[in-house]
Amino acid sequence: MMIRLREYDPDWPRAFEEAASELRRIEPGWLIEHLGSTSVPGLVAKPIIDLAIRVADRADVDSHADRLESEGWMLNHDGPPSQVSYLKHGPDGELTHIAHFYPSTMWEGANQRIFRDWLRQHPEDCERYAEAKRRAARAAESGLDYTMRKTAVIQEITDRARAARGLPSVDVWES
Repeated sequence: MMIRLREYDPDWPRAFEEAASELRRIEPGWLIEHLGSTSVPGLVAKPIIDLAIRVADRADVDSHADRLESEGWMLNHDGPPSQVSYLKHGPDGELTHIAHFYPSTMWEGANQRIFRDWLRQHPEDCERYAEAKRRAARAAESGLDYTMRKTAVIQEITDRARAARGLPSVDVWES
């Protein structure tokens, strides 16, 4: 399996805004942010738009499940147990979007948000992560293998970012 990374595309913020607008039509009260590598200017990425959505709790997401599915979002059964996520695919079947729903109690400490903010403010760590992504993409035999090959760098950077906020280290795949 080949992992395809692309250089930063200045169109990714627009693609995020379109997806966020679609989700806000489902529930206007949701707070939605751009996550993942496509949200960090200059960072190489798989061309998948990640969205963070703050919800009251799991029941908030579940109450919108039918509408999400009618808009083409499919429940991700393989996501982390601490959150609910939905996937969207393009006409060619390629994954294009991941919507990560965070209960409000997890919002401030969500690793993906902390990691994104740190990379936006620390170009040396952004470049270090980009190189880890390139190495992982060249060597990976699967999507999971690609993810696992980046984990040590993600954990180390996230630990520093959390410490800078006075937060303890937690496994990057748990929060």
